[in-house]
Amino acid sequence: MTTHGILIADDDLVARKKMADQLISDGYQVTVTNSIAGVLYGTLKKTAQVVLLSKKFDELAATELIPILKQCNRHLKIILVASELPLSLIRKARSEGIFYHALKTGQPEDEEELREAVRCAFEQEEKQN
Repeated sequence: MTTHGILIADDDLVARKKMADQLISDGYQVTVTNSIAGVLYGTLKKTAQVVLLSKKFDELAATELIPILKQCNRHLKIILVASELPLSLIRKARSEGIFYHALKTGQPEDEEELREAVRCAFEQEEKQN
């Protein structure tokens, strides 16, 4: 069986814990980090096939970090988890290669959206291999 590794990169401790608890209960292997070094390590070592990335992380905008992560692993599925983003930033993130833009969890329907996005990301990952 393929390991379904998820890396959650978010400065917000409460949001990280909530997403991690949700995805662990769904059976995924979850790593959390609040540093760029942790994200790069998980990406380079390919311990994570899916990264949940907040809009700003460790003083870098997600749109600055996404191309770096894609250079480290072009098959990486990046789910941008952010509410209230300007349309220009969403367009830039999409052009950089995000897999999906999910709303930051706050309501039960947001949690379901995130679960579905992660499930779809792994389905696409398995089709590529």
